[in-house]
Amino acid sequence: MALALALGLALRLWFITHVARIAGDTLIYGDIAKNWMEHGVYGFSQTAAGPVPTLIRLPGYPLFLATCFRLFGADHYPAVMCVQGVIDLLTCLLLSALAGRLFGRRAALATLWLAALCPFTASYVSAPLTETLSLACMAVAFYSLERWRAAGLGFNSWLYGISAAMAYAVLLRPEQGLLAAAIVPTMLWMVLHSPNRQPERGLLRLVYPVILAIVCIVLPLVPWTVRNWRTFHVVQPLAPRYATDPGEAVPHGFQRWYRTWAIDFTSTEEVYWNYDVAAVEIGDLPPRAFDSDDQYARTAALLEEYNETDNATSAFDARFAALAKERIDADPLRYYVALPVARLVNMALRPRTEMFPVALEWWRGDKHRGQTVFAAAYATLNLVYFVLGGVGLWCWRRHGWAANPALAWSMIGFVVLRCALLLTLDNSEPRYTLELFPVILVWAGAVFSRSGDGQSNDGRSKYSCLS
Repeated sequence: MALALALGLALRLWFITHVARIAGDTLIYGDIAKNWMEHGVYGFSQTAAGPVPTLIRLPGYPLFLATCFRLFGADHYPAVMCVQGVIDLLTCLLLSALAGRLFGRRAALATLWLAALCPFTASYVSAPLTETLSLACMAVAFYSLERWRAAGLGFNSWLYGISAAMAYAVLLRPEQGLLAAAIVPTMLWMVLHSPNRQPERGLLRLVYPVILAIVCIVLPLVPWTVRNWRTFHVVQPLAPRYATDPGEAVPHGFQRWYRTWAIDFTSTEEVYWNYDVAAVEIGDLPPRAFDSDDQYARTAALLEEYNETDNATSAFDARFAALAKERIDADPLRYYVALPVARLVNMALRPRTEMFPVALEWWRGDKHRGQTVFAAAYATLNLVYFVLGGVGLWCWRRHGWAANPALAWSMIGFVVLRCALLLTLDNSEPRYTLELFPVILVWAGAVFSRSGDGQSNDGRSKYSCLS
């Protein structure tokens, strides 16, 4: 165990030293944190008169950054990364402990090694973003859920652990409400189907712990919602889908057109993120973006006109909307089914090299052979993790599911809900599937379990995966 943690620490320090990334959303979060800390304004440094309020990011991560800045100094991002590295190693320990309770000691050790040396989760400690803390919240929530079940489903420290993890997860990212959507029904099922249930206590008293958990999730969002109403006069309990403040235009037409052809992360960087801030070249679009020569010519003319000003006006947006409608009407199955599934697969299986200086078109070995080999190896390793997780889930279902079906379905439910959400997104980003890894790592541990490791009377399985 000590060796796994030591190597895991070394891996994270290597990422912090060699591939640290302080740009984009990191600077947005940092600016909000500093203004909040120094001026008491949750907003951006945009004018000489002072910060301008915003609601495009939830307060969970700026609160974390403000705490780190207070302790280590403003803009001291290396310290933030080191703190994230420690948190990530604690996440590995929690996932290992959960695997141990479910599948035994060998599974716990295997999960610890897999988690500590997983480069995909480890690399994000070197990017001051919400990912590391979101993964930690997931580990705390699922581990506390198992301990809460074993402790009798009452009011105890594990209940508060579940509640705090789910509440902070939502404050980090709005879609992390899916964690609560997977766990709260599981808690309710556990309470209502407990073998120690006492019907004479009444239904309401039985579900009091679940009600407390729900209140803990909602309560931190109340002051945020009130603040948004008082500042912007809008009801916004989370964060806007398109990360825009009230009054800012959203190019719905362009985004709808983009969804008629986009699949890969390359298009996200070269087209999606460039629109309204930089030029978009017709050569950056793949052949599937056009259904005919006429459509190609009209798209090229539209982009050429846009590039003259780099200004996405409502008139441009309306013309993109017309192109989108034409393409959707021509093949609705492509738009509503094939492309969303392709984007999800791309997010899950694409080489997770976004933290490295690797070309977007990594597969073109004639231009950068070394990068192509590295990216292919990275993609293979990513696939190995997914396969191990799938095999481990199959092992759990085959041998030990009956000991703890509620937790199993809760974890599966989170994966299904997460994937369903990703099917609705415009842009493909591999980091959006990073939240699947805590579950995958626990399931992968089952592959290495052996008979006699667990104690079935405590809900731990007692089997060998391949027996």
